[in-house]
Amino acid sequence: MSAVDVASTLPETDAPRPGEVWLVGAGPGDPGLLTLRAAEALRRADLVLHDALPGRGVLRLIRAGATVVNVGKRKGQAPVPQAAINRRLVEGARAGFRVVRLKGGDPFLFGRGGEEALALNAAGIPWRLVPGVSAGTAVPGAAGVPLTHRGIASAVTFVTGHDEAGGLPGAVDWDALARLGGTIAAFMALSRLDEIALRLLAAGRAPETPVAVIAQGSTAAQATLRTTLGACTLAARRAGLPGPAMVVIGEAAGLAAGLLPEAADGADVPAERRAHA
Repeated sequence: MSAVDVASTLPETDAPRPGEVWLVGAGPGDPGLLTLRAAEALRRADLVLHDALPGRGVLRLIRAGATVVNVGKRKGQAPVPQAAINRRLVEGARAGFRVVRLKGGDPFLFGRGGEEALALNAAGIPWRLVPGVSAGTAVPGAAGVPLTHRGIASAVTFVTGHDEAGGLPGAVDWDALARLGGTIAAFMALSRLDEIALRLLAAGRAPETPVAVIAQGSTAAQATLRTTLGACTLAARRAGLPGPAMVVIGEAAGLAAGLLPEAADGADVPAERRAHA
């Protein structure tokens, strides 16, 4: 049975049924950005396998008595291999559990949700995707950094900052990205920021190009560093920003200073804190 056939047979309910697996997006970290359907799935799940989520408040929605397993990965380190995660999903569904695979952001955007869906198809397990609010849009938005702006940026490219082993992705054509212009939104890019900046500069991107580095976006610990492509490596090192972090590169990132009037050079105060100051 094809992926379309499996997904289309699932009923439009708000929670998984016994023997089903739901691939659920947890959003960028702020529990308030979790969808209603995702919250209901967590309240009814028997087994939840979750990522290393930046905002663990989402986990409080899981019902008492459910089995909760942390299978998260960080910077190329995977204590639980992907094959083992796939196997656990299949075994849980075959045991008759209502299974939720909880993934940061959106499962199908740098979340390996496609790999897990293919494994479930191969095992004949019905599954369903519950889209999540992607960090690609929510984290820059929480920091007041627009990805597009009329007359400044008419395109945005989403790219991962490191590959499965933690290195700079070899399949990404950084030279082409530099020539394309517009905005580059790089997921999990802080540890490889020096290499990314060097590649873009060598391909002709101007050193004055604005850069925003947003750490722990949408959470109470959010901090934003505004800098330039030529200075971002040293500035990020001095700021000591924690991960996970998203890096936004392009002229639109420079608009953040005007959109956040209280902000000064360096790390911005999170929007939640400014609202209560």
